[in-house]
Amino acid sequence: MSRSPRRPAELRRRIFRGSEVRRLGLLTASDLRSTGWHRLFRDVYADADIPLTHEVRAWAAGRYAIPAGAAIAGRSAAALHGAGLIATEEPVEVLSIRDFGPVKGLEIHRGPLPPSQVVALRGGVRVTTPLRTGWDLGRWQPAEEAVAHLDVLLARGVLRTPELTAYVAAQQGEPGWRRVSETVALADPAAESPQESRLRVRLVRAGLPVPVAQFVLADEGRFVARFALAWPGSQVAVEYDGVWHATREQLERDRARLNGVLGAGWTVIHVTAARMRDDFPGIVREVRAALTVRANLW
Repeated sequence: MSRSPRRPAELRRRIFRGSEVRRLGLLTASDLRSTGWHRLFRDVYADADIPLTHEVRAWAAGRYAIPAGAAIAGRSAAALHGAGLIATEEPVEVLSIRDFGPVKGLEIHRGPLPPSQVVALRGGVRVTTPLRTGWDLGRWQPAEEAVAHLDVLLARGVLRTPELTAYVAAQQGEPGWRRVSETVALADPAAESPQESRLRVRLVRAGLPVPVAQFVLADEGRFVARFALAWPGSQVAVEYDGVWHATREQLERDRARLNGVLGAGWTVIHVTAARMRDDFPGIVREVRAALTVRANLW
């Protein structure tokens, strides 16, 4: 019969260095390999009762796994600033002014990092400022992924469009500046989901006009529908992952909404997650065809 893992009260709900607790005699190496503890990084452990998220792992990395002068950056910094879109198991992104590593569980970027571009969180964990985080997102991530994070940070008020635009403009001439500028121009705080943000960016990069996010359709002052993405001048809209609901009441509401949209003369294209993944060119063709038909009607 196996015994319960040894879990001293001093370490409950804590993150700590394994070498330190062994030195203090609180745990042995064997104890640390038990189910009572999560191994986060080399010599860094957490109480198994702490729900593991990427934010937890990023904080632990900043507190115990990176050298002085480095900071949590990129998507991991965005998570600590409130845009928790990165999966728990993804490597924690770090920016350092000098080489170190490799360290399992970290993705290390090297580059300049002025003190003015770092903020300290609880426990002295160093994280790139929201503005520097936005810049690095644009440099390191595909446009659709960077914009998904930027949209959340903008919607939460962590970033503001004028300040972000001015910050990026001030970096003109830096490597990647044009790419970041084009990415930031696609960000929109009105977006209500990361997949909506990704879809918007992919449509624009495929050559379609920039849509309006979360457009409200009204008829004589009466609310008809809200569209994830819309081209009001053409009366064309895209809805992400629109589904019919199973209950009779919801089905009736959905049908009434659809009737109202059609009655207002709009064309609505529904996009599912599977189709966005497997047949994105087909989606582009349908939206382009709808916009072309509408243009020829006027």
